[in-house]
Amino acid sequence: MTAVLDQPSVLTAPAPDRKYQRQRRLAWIGKHSIAIALGIMFVTPVVYLVLLSLMTSDQALTADYWPNTWHPENYVRVFQVTPLPHYLLNTVVYAVSSTVLVLLSSVPAAYALAKLKFRGSNALFLLVICVMMLPPQVVTVPLYLMWANAGLTGSLWPLIIPALFGDAFCIFLLRQFLLTIPSEYLDAARVDGCGEWRTLLRVVLPMARPGIAAAGLFQFFYCWNDYYGPLLYTSENESSWTLSLGLASFHSVHHVDWNLVTAATVLAMAPLIVIFFFAQRAFVQGITLTGFKG
Repeated sequence: MTAVLDQPSVLTAPAPDRKYQRQRRLAWIGKHSIAIALGIMFVTPVVYLVLLSLMTSDQALTADYWPNTWHPENYVRVFQVTPLPHYLLNTVVYAVSSTVLVLLSSVPAAYALAKLKFRGSNALFLLVICVMMLPPQVVTVPLYLMWANAGLTGSLWPLIIPALFGDAFCIFLLRQFLLTIPSEYLDAARVDGCGEWRTLLRVVLPMARPGIAAAGLFQFFYCWNDYYGPLLYTSENESSWTLSLGLASFHSVHHVDWNLVTAATVLAMAPLIVIFFFAQRAFVQGITLTGFKG
């Protein structure tokens, strides 16, 4: 007589409720509807710009929003008809050097305004705010005459040297961030024998990395997109042109070839997108002024 072995029952999880999953998905969309709408609004022009750069010159700026034929060689042609690498090098030199010099000069100034108590500190901070609200066009004529008398017009030096004296917006942003750092840490460092410079370097700077990153990104993006400064000081010397000035000249020469113009624009935007993608966490922390993590 053969024994009949019962097959073990297989425990199966209940099938997910499709209706419940759909409700959760709709609830998530409704909760983030504003963010989704803003994301679509900001991404759509960039996507259209990329598509436009892959079209032919005849199809560009027509009613067709999708390329009939793909032409990635437009990006190669941009390098053939314009010295884009040279413009890129000038822009990198201008942006990086200005950002480094601004941070080196703005961090100590912000530290003094935020953590050092001295007579006239509030008046100095008010002066920083006034300078921040001052339009740069107000001092254009005297500054240009000063750099022209020094023989520095036609180069990037009139754009880089002022960074040695800091930037009003960076000082304001860093000062507000440093106020969120508890003064007890600084007092403990002073009790241990640290001077103000050592306290700044060993205690404040590690805690202020998000704020410094945010200020540095603001300054870097400003220099990268700056058109007024290079136009004023380097327009007479094409070898010192930056990307913004080079793209404006490229647009005036190739205004019919919108596919090449948009391809050059995409190439100029790409480094900023990559930098922000990798630095967005520190940037957001610095903007929200979260201080430090304890």
